[in-house]
Amino acid sequence: MVQATALPTNNSAAAHPSRDRGGGRLRQLWRIRGVSLTTRILFVNVIALALLAGGFFYLDSYRKQLIEERFKLARAEAEIAAEALEGADAARRRQLLVRIGTKQMLRLRLYDGESHLLADSFALAPPSFALIDPESEPWYQQAARWLDRGVDFIVNAPVIERYSDTAERPAGSWPEIQAARTSGQTAVYLRYAPDRTPIITAATPVGAQGEVLLSLRNALDITQSVRDARQTLVIIIGLALLLSVQLSLYLARTIVQPLRALVRAAVRVRLGREREVVVPRLPERGDEIGLLARAVSDMTTALRQRIDAVETFAADVAHELKNPLASLSSALETMQRVEDAGLRRQLADIAAHDVQRIDRLITEIADASRIDAELSRATFLPVDLAALAAQVVGARDVRTRGSVPVRLRRDGGDCVVPGDAARLERVLENLLDNAVSFSPPGGVVEVIVWGDGEAAHIAVVDEGPGIPESEREKVFERFHSVRPVEEAFGAHSGLGLAIARTIAEAHDGTLTIADRPDGKRGAWLVLSVPLDVEADE
Repeated sequence: MVQATALPTNNSAAAHPSRDRGGGRLRQLWRIRGVSLTTRILFVNVIALALLAGGFFYLDSYRKQLIEERFKLARAEAEIAAEALEGADAARRRQLLVRIGTKQMLRLRLYDGESHLLADSFALAPPSFALIDPESEPWYQQAARWLDRGVDFIVNAPVIERYSDTAERPAGSWPEIQAARTSGQTAVYLRYAPDRTPIITAATPVGAQGEVLLSLRNALDITQSVRDARQTLVIIIGLALLLSVQLSLYLARTIVQPLRALVRAAVRVRLGREREVVVPRLPERGDEIGLLARAVSDMTTALRQRIDAVETFAADVAHELKNPLASLSSALETMQRVEDAGLRRQLADIAAHDVQRIDRLITEIADASRIDAELSRATFLPVDLAALAAQVVGARDVRTRGSVPVRLRRDGGDCVVPGDAARLERVLENLLDNAVSFSPPGGVVEVIVWGDGEAAHIAVVDEGPGIPESEREKVFERFHSVRPVEEAFGAHSGLGLAIARTIAEAHDGTLTIADRPDGKRGAWLVLSVPLDVEADE
């Protein structure tokens, strides 16, 4: 038999180092890559409910406090009854035992110095209470007892002796009676009835003849109070768990499902198995998932456009290189069969021209292919477009010695823009090359620079035939060129204006073509770049 145990008064929690180990395991679990987002959401919400379940520890403390109070009450009741019995005769004692036992719902037993039972209130009068047979109770009471055992296991409660009593049980079988005789003070013990309700016994000496009074109470109200609180807590936790799981699954669906759709679309785009993969944009969502979906969709569209541009560029490159290579191959093959020196020199000139054309194409193609990447990594610095234009025009006059005069006109306004000076200079050079190539004999090219408070502008004006309105966007396409009839074939690659517009757009600017504002014959090409607002501030 397990020894009867008095209620412990120290209510401290378990050792704290286990919390640190648990926190380490939690962090390790959180870092596991295979754990899905749905599982993590559920885990976080269940952790919160686990903290709520810690209320069981509070209820166990509450139960202990109730029993401690009943210990004090049992000690006081036994001592008061012993004082009343001490000076009474046998008849009076029997009356007191019955009255006190009936009124206080106690079972009182009086033992003499030889441990013989002198009187029992349950034998003198009808019992004031009866222990409940657990087999006669409904199923939910059995469930409540299982819950009690589970909570005791969780909180590591001490094992309590089962109460067993018979009418012939001698005084020596009650350890509290032996403790009272030894110490001369009241001893209080706790046991569990068959239905796991507390049985609180108190033994106290009566007089100086070795007599002992044993009081016994079945504290049903303590069990009922604690069980009601536990059942309420279990119901709350169950409902909260159900609600938390449902909300977690809903939250997981609203997050995980669109993410999975984006992943599937991204995988199809990567594999390239579907040319027109539709990446969901989720326009109805204004949260971060919607922003991500639209960003991925826009990125995919830009990627497709870039791939299409690369494919088109590769096809154009092959086409543009094929013509001079065919001409070069034909000239070289013919040169081997021709004996006439004059014709051989003519074929050699054709071959040299084709070589120069191929060299020019390769240089322009290489520049066009890397310009986007270089500008994406470039650090923009303040650039004065007026000073840049003056520098380019001055250098061109010295280099060309005025074959086609280029005049510079400054119309005022702030012209400092953020940009790459070398690349902006390249734009102006290409525009001047284009204007000079279209200028008639004796023609003049004018460069006009001005600012309007929002952007700086450079207009390059020539006196050539102008560019038809139907061709004004096409001339910015790679390898597309509308050249004068008298110009030597292959003198231009058709990439100059395409490169110029690419650089302009990389500076958040524009490059457009329009008719001359003065109504005269010629083309009007305007580069516009936003001002450096931060520098102005």
